[in-house]
Amino acid sequence: MVDPEVELDGRFSEPSAVPPPWSDVVDVLTRSEMFWLSTVRRTGRPHVTPIPAMWLDGALHFCTGAGEQKERNLASDPRCVLTTGTNEFRSGLDVVVEGTAVRVTEERRLHRLATLWESKLGWRFDVADKAFRDPGDQRVALVFGVPPEKILAFGKDPYSQTRYRLPAG
Repeated sequence: MVDPEVELDGRFSEPSAVPPPWSDVVDVLTRSEMFWLSTVRRTGRPHVTPIPAMWLDGALHFCTGAGEQKERNLASDPRCVLTTGTNEFRSGLDVVVEGTAVRVTEERRLHRLATLWESKLGWRFDVADKAFRDPGDQRVALVFGVPPEKILAFGKDPYSQTRYRLPAG
């Protein structure tokens, strides 16, 4: 992945703030287990849910059952936001990823993601029919990837707001 264009927003940053290194942002995305996924219902009403996600090859990935609210929302509008970080006011780094969710169906990538889910969370998935399958009850989980269109990072010591713009394509 190419390093993004970095822009510290002085309006929301302390005078001594500097942008967090891109490697710190990637570390938060890689190490975090839980994210908040924000989507929009067909009526325009927002929907937010906690969900595990995996950072792989420059995109966040999550899975959901067919017909679940988030899957129905993404079918009508694939734009979404994933947020992670800390619940602390004075320390840590919070990261917001904006992008468009794309269904992942390529078998090699699904196997790599299944390996990540098992190693990171202890969740085992089989790969079949372009999706994850729970080996115990054979429920299907559709997998989505969200390549970032914009990433915001919020530092807390000192306070900072940084925008990372990734090249298109």
